[in-house]
Amino acid sequence: MPSFSTPDPYILWLTGAGVLIALVAWLPMALRKLPLSLPIICIGIGAAIFSLPAVRWQPMPFDYPDVTERLTEFVVIIALMGAGLKLDRIFRWRHWGVTWRLLAITMPLGIAAITLLGAWWLGLGWIAALLLGACLAPTDPVLAADVQVGPPKSNDEDEVRFGLTSEAGLNDGFAFPFVHLAIVLGTLAATGQPWAKTWVLENVVWEVAVGVGAGWLIGKAFGWLTFHVPAETKLAATGDGLIAVAATFVSYGLTEVVHAYGFLSVFVTALALRRSHRDHEFNHQMHALTEQVERIAMMVLLILFGGALVDGLLAALRWTDIVAAALMILIVRPVTGLIGLAGFRADRSEKLTIAFFGIRGVGSFYYLAYALNRMELAEADRLWAIVGITVLFSILLHGLTVTPAMRLLDRQHGRDPDRTAAPPPGLQGPAAES
Repeated sequence: MPSFSTPDPYILWLTGAGVLIALVAWLPMALRKLPLSLPIICIGIGAAIFSLPAVRWQPMPFDYPDVTERLTEFVVIIALMGAGLKLDRIFRWRHWGVTWRLLAITMPLGIAAITLLGAWWLGLGWIAALLLGACLAPTDPVLAADVQVGPPKSNDEDEVRFGLTSEAGLNDGFAFPFVHLAIVLGTLAATGQPWAKTWVLENVVWEVAVGVGAGWLIGKAFGWLTFHVPAETKLAATGDGLIAVAATFVSYGLTEVVHAYGFLSVFVTALALRRSHRDHEFNHQMHALTEQVERIAMMVLLILFGGALVDGLLAALRWTDIVAAALMILIVRPVTGLIGLAGFRADRSEKLTIAFFGIRGVGSFYYLAYALNRMELAEADRLWAIVGITVLFSILLHGLTVTPAMRLLDRQHGRDPDRTAAPPPGLQGPAAES
């Protein structure tokens, strides 16, 4: 008989990784018709694991600030590439009307409302309140998969799914100026140095313009290498979706080197790459690979989030913070969403759905970690608790309602919610000429 001893931690981690990857593949299919979401399951798994007496490590984000920033950053940029690749709609100003409304009206109103709520109701300092608004106003590109469009050419790009996908792709970049405004106010302004010119010229004009421009150029370059060089050497001939991950890293890295918004650049790179050959089958392969990487990274992050919840992430909460979190999810986003969509040509049910499903998630964690790694705030622990409870509320509320809501919307528009997307006809093979 073999003698059993304590398993090697490496073997346990390897086993756990295998279980996690299996869940990544199986759970989305199993949950497709249920009023339950993958993020809810992940948080539950994390809470269960880190509640075990044998597990002594506490994954608190403020104990590992650099790791928190980098892990959330990685998940977001992969999600942004995937979101851009799956958008079928051609990038034209008037065709993206719903996006501009959500970015130019809904998001600034959301930042302002949350800032006022944080300062007047929660008693936070104005800098902390502004940072809270910048963190919690954007719709998350990672956790909003159930309300986004499907894979390339899946023919389900209605106004709701397109609006929420494009908003999540672009608002991460446009929320960053307000994160930087809080940082500038907390550093330069505190020392009496002039800050307005620095913020406008560097954090708004330069970083947004260069983020868009660099993303477009890098996307065009990867599009040419992927689809338009001679057939025997073009990247699409490899059939390897890792090209999308390469484009993600190159776009983000080069843009950050010149101190511009990498999130914005990655999404624009994805749009330009998709535009290079909109109907090529290789778009499916690139999107599928990014989606798999995103899901694995997201599940790891949310398991750690579940562990942080049971280990005391919310210890600094006050009852007013809980009320504020509910107001942000149930009042601020829906109201500002409907204001932004006033006059937009869409059914009332579509407007209500877009306004309601402003999901908060991984991007909020990244912004907070990014800002707190660059300035000191006395309210840091409380900010982590408020962002944590707001994201938890969003995951639970939106996760439990998204399936019935989207199925109802499909039925109202004459679509079968149980359809299985088939590969669209007429797609060209990987080695076909563009």
